Amino acid sequence: MTPETQHIGTLRGKVLIFGGVYSNYQALEELYQWATKENIPAQNIICTGDIAGYCASPVECLDFLEDWGIRAIQGNVEQNLLNGTDDCGCNFSEGSRCDFFAKQWFPYTAVRMTRRNLNYLATLPLFLDFEYAQKRVKVLHGSMQNISEFVFKSTPWEVKAANFETAKADVILAGHCGLPFADAQDDKLWLNAGVIGMPANDGTPRVWYVMLDDANDTFSYEFRSFEYDAGEANQLMMENGLPYSYSETLLTGLWDNCDILPDEETALQGVAIEL
Repeated sequence: MTPETQHIGTLRGKVLIFGGVYSNYQALEELYQWATKENIPAQNIICTGDIAGYCASPVECLDFLEDWGIRAIQGNVEQNLLNGTDDCGCNFSEGSRCDFFAKQWFPYTAVRMTRRNLNYLATLPLFLDFEYAQKRVKVLHGSMQNISEFVFKSTPWEVKAANFETAKADVILAGHCGLPFADAQDDKLWLNAGVIGMPANDGTPRVWYVMLDDANDTFSYEFRSFEYDAGEANQLMMENGLPYSYSETLLTGLWDNCDILPDEETALQGVAIEL
């Protein structure tokens, strides 16, 4: 059985962090091209979970990541696929539009899982620990306490501070919330790379990842965005009867709703992100 936390020692050189593939094979292929251009080795690439999800190609994405050999953790989607649960475990409110759509895309994903896919998911830990540029780094999905907890930039620092205390970390690399952001206080840094499988609700089709750098033995990071063949991903979703609103989001960059968002993030819908 895979341990809850995998300790991977010390990483050196550039490290690429991304999350939320969401079964979007076209975005994943484009990210692979960027990583190849930057000569980032697989052991320096980390996915913060939710490899499977809203889009049409869960098997292709899981097979691709396993073959690529990068590091990854389980998101709530992977955890529930392994547990045989009948929903994604995204912590959506019962009866919300997100909950309604999850009842469409999650069964689509679950029924397509191969034995190879499930065996691969079973090897993924819930957390990763490593040292980088003299910082203790923890990789998690939602929070230390709850894989499905939404933590945003506007989330009170007290919530984040409790996670740092539990993690015994200087830097937390998180996923789940779908929006890229950095929040720093008290020499601690909460960094969410965003996701590559869906736009960041900013009115553009761009998707996001983060590049870490340890040049001069100093911890630094850079948010990066890219575009990909969203038209093909959109078409595949429609051909497979997946939620139309989510397929449109790939093109418009606007989420169908802001049910999960705090007021501060809701107010930024359609405002192009600059990081």
